[in-house]
Amino acid sequence: MAKRELGPAAEQVARAVDTFTGHGDWGVACSGGPDSMALAAGLAWVARRRQVRCPVWLVDHQLQPGSGEVVRRAAAALTQKFRAQLDPRVLTVTVISDGSGPEAAARGVRLAALAAAARHLGVGVLLGHTLDDQAESVLLGLARGSGARSLAGMPQQRDHDGVRLGRPLLGLRRAVTRQAAEEWGLPVWDDPHNADPRYARVRVRDRVLPTLAAELGPGIPEALARTADQLRVDSDWLDQQTPTLPAEPRCAELADLPAPLLHRSLRDWLREAGGEVTSGHLLAVVGLVHDWHGQGPLQLPGLQVSRRAGRLVRHQPTDHQPTDHAPIDHQGRSTRG
Repeated sequence: MAKRELGPAAEQVARAVDTFTGHGDWGVACSGGPDSMALAAGLAWVARRRQVRCPVWLVDHQLQPGSGEVVRRAAAALTQKFRAQLDPRVLTVTVISDGSGPEAAARGVRLAALAAAARHLGVGVLLGHTLDDQAESVLLGLARGSGARSLAGMPQQRDHDGVRLGRPLLGLRRAVTRQAAEEWGLPVWDDPHNADPRYARVRVRDRVLPTLAAELGPGIPEALARTADQLRVDSDWLDQQTPTLPAEPRCAELADLPAPLLHRSLRDWLREAGGEVTSGHLLAVVGLVHDWHGQGPLQLPGLQVSRRAGRLVRHQPTDHQPTDHAPIDHQGRSTRG
């Protein structure tokens, strides 16, 4: 397809998808919003050149009235325009609250459904995250104090449950994808949740980033994305050096690890058991290694960690596990007589 057949924004999206996908087999996760609709159109452009047909999964989370109609309209629009290149399929999922918040719960269910569908076809899944999404993720990670991994933002490609996830649009602004969808003549749906200030990401998008731009000048999203790229190089190297801990690691061996590797290995060890920890939780566990003075079990979200016979032990809050010393109260005093 000649360049003149695409508008300038559509050209940017199509080239980004073409460069990213190479010779791999991919499908698209689509919500009906401008980013993912433009991404689907970009993959259709690539599929036409390669003479292939690609799946598009439109996920209905059933969280809002009329959500099923939204995905059906998007599927119909893509079918009408790209019938020979795309195969739209609706995935209906049920989001169950798990205490992680509505966004995280919906994301978990969505990724599980996409991974199952993609695995069945032997393809990867393209996601429509843009440079703006990356900048927002970096600021949210900074606000949480989550460390280099969070500040590294979203990787362009990673594995999830044995399926490749790809983000070819991380170098493009959200305004470009919206303009691209318009140039392709595609209807788009604006999720009301994306304008709801109850969500931290929305406040970052609508208030924090504009304030930073007003006070510090333009180019803030691009600068944040560059920072994420630079941190990811360092973070990936550290991940390669980080040891995988056994179920009950010896504290003496943990104490010999450099601080960055100790923190990383312990965070992975906690998450392996289902614990979602903050930096404060992590530092408390590090204290069981480097500042042991008879602390009682640490209460983490959904998990307890204690030191027993010179080892760290994970157990559920209902378990009763002996520790090296008597439990202590909040002032550090033994609760035994």
